Amino acid sequence: MSVQKNSTVNLIRNSIILAIALLVIAAGTIYVMDRWIMPAYTNYNEGITVPDITKLPLEQAQATLEQYGLRHEVLDRRAHAAFPADYIIDQAPPVGQIVKPDRKVYLTVNTTENPSVTVPDLVNMSLRNARIQLENYGLAVGTISYESSRFRSTVLRQSVPAGETVDQGTVVDLAISDGLGDQMVAVPELEGVLLSDAQQAIRKAGLRIREIRFQPTRNTTPNTVLSFTPDSRELREGESLNLVISERYDAREVNEAGAVMDEAEEGPEPDQDTTDTDNESESNLPNPVEP
Repeated sequence: MSVQKNSTVNLIRNSIILAIALLVIAAGTIYVMDRWIMPAYTNYNEGITVPDITKLPLEQAQATLEQYGLRHEVLDRRAHAAFPADYIIDQAPPVGQIVKPDRKVYLTVNTTENPSVTVPDLVNMSLRNARIQLENYGLAVGTISYESSRFRSTVLRQSVPAGETVDQGTVVDLAISDGLGDQMVAVPELEGVLLSDAQQAIRKAGLRIREIRFQPTRNTTPNTVLSFTPDSRELREGESLNLVISERYDAREVNEAGAVMDEAEEGPEPDQDTTDTDNESESNLPNPVEP
């Protein structure tokens, strides 16, 4: 009985010692990994400042990167008139960034062979979309001039015709609509006219409505035009009018919000830069006058 008891005690003692030994070994392994192995593997606390290799010949740039312990790869070749052939015109990561040793630096190298592209058709496109198209084709936006035409921020002409084959990087000048026509139009008779009829007359004349303000009136039929500004006989095509409209004297303002629903088709005003909406909203207007 005594022998069996001693054997059990020894087994428990040995198990405890083994567990402690395993814990010590595990802790020691973690410490060694954290203190020496992992820092050596990841180059902990080591960093290299990326040198400036732009404006250098490719061979010299390669040698410079090797001296810094960095690798390289030619990512792109494009033509740039300011640099000789095979010179570096761009790099990534940029100059001054701290990176790990053996990091790869991507190079853009100048080439004497400039790729050709076909110029897209930009006419009737919004200025924003025209910029995107030119960028996608590797072309550049040049001088932007403005001319009178109804649909604001729409391309009227481009200096390089659509479909022409040119070198990548070619500059394309654009003529853009300022949102106003190039002729004067007569302002229709509006005072005393119902709002819905006034809206149609204004659109038919080639004008727009900027603001509608309601004024309580006792002796006038509701939704009748009381006055408008600017009070002029003629305006430039595409200009806007402000209307003052009658409403019931005891009407609640909160219930009158729907009185101008017909005006939702007017679209944005000329001073807003949302050309695509302008084009849709003006579908019922006469064709724009070509400059």
